[in-house]
Amino acid sequence: METTTYKIYSSISQLPDSWDQVAFDNAFLQTPYLKVLEESAPTNMQCFYIGIFKESELIGVALAQYLNLNKLESFGERDKCFKTYARNFVFKNFASHALFLGNNMITGQNGYVFNKKIDLKTVAEILNECAKEIKCYFKKQHIKIHIVSFKDFYQNCAVELKKSSFSKMYEFNTQPNMIFELDKSWKTNDDYVAAFSKKYRDQYKRAHKKIEGITTRELSLEEILYNEERIYELYHHVARNAPFNTFFLAKNHFSSFKKQCGNRFILVGYFLNNELVGFHTLLLNGTTLETYFLGYDEQIQKEKMLYLNMLYNMTKYGIENQFKEIIFGRTALEIKSSIGAQPVLMSGFIYHSNKLIDKYFDKIFPKLEPTLVWQQRHPFKNS
Repeated sequence: METTTYKIYSSISQLPDSWDQVAFDNAFLQTPYLKVLEESAPTNMQCFYIGIFKESELIGVALAQYLNLNKLESFGERDKCFKTYARNFVFKNFASHALFLGNNMITGQNGYVFNKKIDLKTVAEILNECAKEIKCYFKKQHIKIHIVSFKDFYQNCAVELKKSSFSKMYEFNTQPNMIFELDKSWKTNDDYVAAFSKKYRDQYKRAHKKIEGITTRELSLEEILYNEERIYELYHHVARNAPFNTFFLAKNHFSSFKKQCGNRFILVGYFLNNELVGFHTLLLNGTTLETYFLGYDEQIQKEKMLYLNMLYNMTKYGIENQFKEIIFGRTALEIKSSIGAQPVLMSGFIYHSNKLIDKYFDKIFPKLEPTLVWQQRHPFKNS
């Protein structure tokens, strides 16, 4: 019987030659993106790359990330209430050393990929063993990993994983992933706009009217480098005002991304009187268009409905370039649903190294999660 083994690497230079062939279906596990993480990961993050083998053949690849939350400047400053302060205290004191099996920087099932059929029971066992080995690695450095999280599984996978070694872990569902399955009949942006009901067509027209005076263009690597300080300032403003953060990107993250991924990574700048006032980014991932980080000037965003226009522009790009779906991630759910994205539930699994805390995780975890009330919008005539 063939045995399945794994090997953990701490550097891209150590990876097997066939890594990208195995990771072919997911750009977030291919070496160009992993080099971005190696060159410009958040300062409180360390990455590990996992090769999974059948005998000596590489058949799967996975990503793990260690986060030191003690190095974080802020957990997010938008919600100033007792629950937020309590959550921040708990994270600082009982969860400051966290290990994620998966990619904590993005939304979606991007933690592992296989090029051979493998049952989820084996996947769960391997990921669990990898977590134990990485925990031992840190223990030797006198760092105790507080929490281990296996993140972002679609429901069909989560159901199977619960039947295996994940069964004793706490399963959590945070905000849903907003995914826009593009209608195959839309060939142009006009087709998309024509599908709106009157209310949402009026919203589209109003947003387009508001953004007059703003010019947009895709930035080259040289332009990204030239505008690096300003791009980071715009990103950082949005990141600090998020309800919850576990990392902040490094300043050179976007230039590193462009350098490594070339035409597959797109950064679009929004200019007012030749000044950069906003940007959005995209990663071309096969037939999926992945939205990535963005930033904007708060005052201009309010005046020009900049964020909504960014969502429309990303959708336009997806339609005109014939992508099947756009992954919009798990923030600003209501406004994303107003442009056509639908909520897709995703699960994660988590445990605490302290057995007493872990026993009551089902009581503790929901109290730490920011409460979210939102109304799903249905913008199309046939909905």
